[in-house]
Parts: sequence; C-alpha cells; structure tokens
Amino acid sequence: MESTGGPYLNTAAVTAPVGIARLLQMTFGCTTFSLVAHQGGFSAAYGTFCMFVWTFCFAITVFILTCEFTRLHSCLSISWGNFTAAFAMLATLMSVTAAVIYPLYFVQLGCYPIGCEVRDFRIAASVFAGLLFVAYAAEVFLTRAKPGQVASYMATVSGLLKIVQAFVACIIFGALVNDSEYGKYVAMQWCVAVYSFCFVVTVVVVAFSVTGKTALPWFPFERSVVIYTFGAVLLYVSAAVIWPVFCFDSKYGSPRRPGLCAKGKCPWDSQLVIAIFTYVNLLLYVVDLAYSQRIRFVSHL
Repeated sequence: MESTGGPYLNTAAVTAPVGIARLLQMTFGCTTFSLVAHQGGFSAAYGTFCMFVWTFCFAITVFILTCEFTRLHSCLSISWGNFTAAFAMLATLMSVTAAVIYPLYFVQLGCYPIGCEVRDFRIAASVFAGLLFVAYAAEVFLTRAKPGQVASYMATVSGLLKIVQAFVACIIFGALVNDSEYGKYVAMQWCVAVYSFCFVVTVVVVAFSVTGKTALPWFPFERSVVIYTFGAVLLYVSAAVIWPVFCFDSKYGSPRRPGLCAKGKCPWDSQLVIAIFTYVNLLLYVVDLAYSQRIRFVSHL
C-alpha cells in the first residue's frame, strides 16, 4: 500500500544542526560515564551525582532523538517544544555542574596513590564532560526563541530562566540541609518558606507549560505567571535583606567565619552560599519579570 502521510522517519532529526548537537550529546555522554565506570571510578555523594547526571541526560537525549526521528512525539500528550527546550536548559545546568565537580574532587596531576591509568581515565572523562556541557549549551543556543519568532514558552528567555531559578533553588536547599542552622530564628524560617514557595510555583509553571495546559479558557495563565513573578521578586527582596542580617550581623550571627569551624561542616559556609544564591535568584526573577511582560504563551508547539 502506498503511504499518503509522507515518510515515517524524520531524517532532519539527525541532520539538522539541533539533531547533530543531540548526536554529540549522546556520544559525549556515553563516553563520559563509560570512562568513569570502566576505570576512572567515583565515590561519595559527589561522584554519584555526576554519574546520575551523565546517565540521566544520556537516557532522555536518546528518548528525544528517537521520538524526533520516528515522529512518535506527535503521539504524546505534551507540548514537545516546551519539553525539549526545558530539558536542554536543565541538562546544560546539570552537565556544567558535573563538569566542575568531577575534576575538582577526582582529578589530580600526580599518579600516587590512584595510579597513572586511573588518573588518565579521570582526565579524559573530565574533558568529555566539558564537551557534553558545550553540546547541551549549543542546543539551547540553537533552539532559543529569536526576536519576532513564534516559539514555545520554554524556549523564550523567561521560560529558560524558570529552569535556572528552580536549579538555583535546589542549590539553596542543598546548603540549607547542610547544617545551616536556619531554625534559630523565625526570620530565617521565613526565608526558607520564600525559597520553598517560589520553587514549587516555578516548577508548577514549567509543568503546565510542558503539558500544554497554558491555554485553559477558565484560567488566565499568562497573566498569573507575570503576577507570580512580580510577587517572587518581592519575596526574594525580603529574603535578600533578612537572611544576611540574621546570619552575618554580630547581634544575631557572625560577620566572619569562625576559626574553629570544620571545613565542609561549617554552618557559616552554608549560610554564605545561601546568601549568595539568594541574590542570584533575585536577579533572575527581576530579569524574568522584565521579559515576561513582552512575550505571548504558545502551548501547542
């Protein structure tokens, strides 16, 4: 029988610039975790995180490329453009984190005590981890919304910033649970509530976009996102003022790092990380607010 619906396989999925970037992602990702698993080795939570990043990103990239090549993504009840744009940004952030952490904790110039072969494998894995980050960043660059172009929300600056905001919030949460002593004052607990609320709502916005539920007739999603972003700016402003005061003011905390504080287990270090990334997320929400007023949501791409 003759097909009237065109070719079943989409060759552009592997020949277009975005497709080539995804093929490179698969290659670099597989090479990286294979080198580490075969001889490089990993240990502790840092190494486990890196291996999770590489295997997770590889698996999702294979899934995306397979769906694009076979056109099966048209059978999925999600906004494919929003899904791929959101994953590309998330994978970029995760891969750059792993590309920094792995060599920082596992690579050394000398051969002792791990041996020269293990050292060489770890150096090679670090190089391919860096190339993996470049490949994912290239996809974000290629698929981002251009001025005047009709694109998925997650491909716009505002949509990409949502992923970065959630990622930064995860860093804040990691520092919070690392003995940050946030329970000492109610004001510090307010800051934790701010981080948690903004993270949850940001994830909900991403989830609605990926599932294509932004065009519900009974819910002004576009306006709600702008209002939420404005509220998040105000909440983060309060946290940006309160957290440093109750951590680094001499009346409540310590302006300087205590001399007897153990490295890696010092509450002051965690408080400093939280303060820095609070300001980072505040800046991200301010930029997001500026961009979110100038875009239109597209849920069906």
